[in-house]
Amino acid sequence: MSRIYNFSAGPSTLPEPVLARAASEMLEYGSSGQSVMEMSHRSPEYEAIIADCEKRLRRVMQIPDNYKVLFIQGGASMQFSMIPMNLLTGSGRADYVVSGVFSKKAYEEATGFGEITVAASGKDSGFSKLPDLSAVTFDSEADYVHICQNNTIYGTCFKDLPDTGSVPLAADLSSCILSEPVDVSKYGLIYAGAQKNIGPAGLCVVIIREDLIGDTLPGTPTMLQYKTYSENDSMYNTPPTYAIYIMGMVLGWIQDEMGGLEGMKAHNQRKAAILYNYLDESSLFKPGADKSSRSMMNVTFVTGSAELDKTFCQQAQKAGFFNLKGHRLVGGMRASIYNAMPVEGVEKLVAFMKKFETENK
Repeated sequence: MSRIYNFSAGPSTLPEPVLARAASEMLEYGSSGQSVMEMSHRSPEYEAIIADCEKRLRRVMQIPDNYKVLFIQGGASMQFSMIPMNLLTGSGRADYVVSGVFSKKAYEEATGFGEITVAASGKDSGFSKLPDLSAVTFDSEADYVHICQNNTIYGTCFKDLPDTGSVPLAADLSSCILSEPVDVSKYGLIYAGAQKNIGPAGLCVVIIREDLIGDTLPGTPTMLQYKTYSENDSMYNTPPTYAIYIMGMVLGWIQDEMGGLEGMKAHNQRKAAILYNYLDESSLFKPGADKSSRSMMNVTFVTGSAELDKTFCQQAQKAGFFNLKGHRLVGGMRASIYNAMPVEGVEKLVAFMKKFETENK
């Protein structure tokens, strides 16, 4: 068997030890006589799986006791609606930082539920550089402030959180969660689609401070209320059972094999440095994100020629480097080097890029 190096922005590569264990348990989980895929979510076996997954996440991220962990379907995009429907219950106002495509989508979705303001935007730089949030005065009476911490398409990431005072910060961490330690207490709500650093697609993890769970806007459906998930341990209906099972094993891999989030951060910093150092020295490839805003997870770059970019992606795939084509909105290339991408994968990619550069001077 020959596995490719998958640089997709998501669904992304998963840790091989996790895949190997999942394969060994496909026909039978433990001594249950069945696969997790076939297992009732009401069974004692599955209740143990989901409880253990939450316990592992709390330990790995050091989540305070006054925060709830919710497992929700619909991906991160469904949170674009759920957040305003659940949190716009005070002043009816919220501030949004628009730093890329997904934060713009979140903003546009929220405008249907209240008075929503763009407090800061990276539009003037073509989203290659993040806005300076230290210079922003946020609405002190807003119900929340929303940011997308890591911008998958443009390859940028906020290194520092905005000072929102007593206003809760709601943050999309889909493409950077579990990549390094975070202080959960600085957020009111964290949400993340699973298919980048957590597990397979179909699951969204929400970490929410308990005092933000309760009232909702009139007409909010039962399945779009955080209290529905909180009061029923995320099992009001059938949760994405297999994705949660995989997530639990990914968390075990992070804790036991990667040294927790501190070890994960060192691993990711090493990979990013290898690729960015080459890009900064290359006479052919140029990084897409401003140096001050670079993401550790998504590295964007171009040659300056759309035709040469296309040739590079084609030849890279033949060499075993898949999904390097940039997002259709920006073109170029993008290497997503999430947690499970080994250092070897980045080293080999850089070696291929050097060879390509030599052949195309």
